[in-house]
Amino acid sequence: MPKTLNVAMLGCGFMGRAHSNAYCQVNHFFPREHRPVLKACYGREEDIDKLKDFQSKWGYESIETDWKKLIARDDIDLVDVCVPNFMHRDCVLAAAEAGKMIICEKPLAMTVAEGEEMVAAVEKAGVANMVSFNYRRVPAIALFKQVIEEGR
Repeated sequence: MPKTLNVAMLGCGFMGRAHSNAYCQVNHFFPREHRPVLKACYGREEDIDKLKDFQSKWGYESIETDWKKLIARDDIDLVDVCVPNFMHRDCVLAAAEAGKMIICEKPLAMTVAEGEEMVAAVEKAGVANMVSFNYRRVPAIALFKQVIEEGR
């Protein structure tokens, strides 16, 4: 029986849906030691209907309108940051301090200084972390990079 990996999704927009779909599908494609559990999702209080719809469509066990409370929960293993870019820094710093694994949607930060602060925080906390660069292996992107590097 695989171990569970309790996921907190911060954000219920397009990328929150894309990441939720990936959690639902990953074990169908790859043998995994862990089974993702969609434990809780965050959305703003003013978007409560959208948040409840997101919860229902993807099967999250609970909702939260305060991302800080969600990160602090003991039943969360992984925080997936899919909120607007300006919120990434605060969410990642809080998740690192809480000892949670972190996936952060791109761009990581609003400035280089913020990015450096975030990297230092996850390194200090010793938590597994990654930035979602989901187009990095697309052949068209590799060709585009090559064209730029060759100065065409």
